[in-house]
Amino acid sequence: MSHAAWIKDVPVAHRGYHDMNKTVWENTLSAFSRAVEAGFAIECDLQLAADSVPVVFHDHDLERLCGIKGDVRERTSAELGMLAVGGTSDKIPTLRQMLKLVAGRVPLVIEIKGRSGEDDGFAEAVLEALEGYDGKVALMSFDHHILKDLKKAGSPHPVGLTAEGVKPEDLFAHDDAMHLGLDFISYFHGHLPNSFVTAQRQSGIPVITWTVRDENARAHTYTHADQMTFEGFDPRETPSA
Repeated sequence: MSHAAWIKDVPVAHRGYHDMNKTVWENTLSAFSRAVEAGFAIECDLQLAADSVPVVFHDHDLERLCGIKGDVRERTSAELGMLAVGGTSDKIPTLRQMLKLVAGRVPLVIEIKGRSGEDDGFAEAVLEALEGYDGKVALMSFDHHILKDLKKAGSPHPVGLTAEGVKPEDLFAHDDAMHLGLDFISYFHGHLPNSFVTAQRQSGIPVITWTVRDENARAHTYTHADQMTFEGFDPRETPSA
């Protein structure tokens, strides 16, 4: 049984259970609270602030979410914690703030947004923030150097590959990453099925998809993978025929 078998259990809310950034914005404490109330697992993204504190934020630049130009990594976690997301009362949270809020009530699937050559200590900072956290946590990244760092640092949490692609060279690179001893895969639903994912599933590796926004993608996920990362609808509601 996989170290990450629990990742199949419940749908995963993409960047928290937001409402497509109308009133509840992605990767905010409000979106995470809403996911907890609904009983969904939470997917979220981490960036590394200038003071080496992991913060929950997707983009490299602040413009789309905070309306100001600038690299998220050039500000401290305290400075980022004063920036409103989408003009709401939500600010950019640290990983620790999110952990305190969720408190083990639903599983967390955390994507680390690496940047080649700039990630010294990022994996270690994430593991340090997670020390003593009592709840299900999985860590994943597109970036192989982050995955290597997590494994090297002895992550007690499942580590997974976030990926997409159908070309042979893509699948070869993904296969290479799995030799690090990874526990699960999060794959773009539109690129399934493929030989890499099929083989990994057959060997017992759990596979979730990203990002499901409609009924076709949901059905496709449950045909070719184990669980979905979703946004923009409530999976508890029966799909309209």
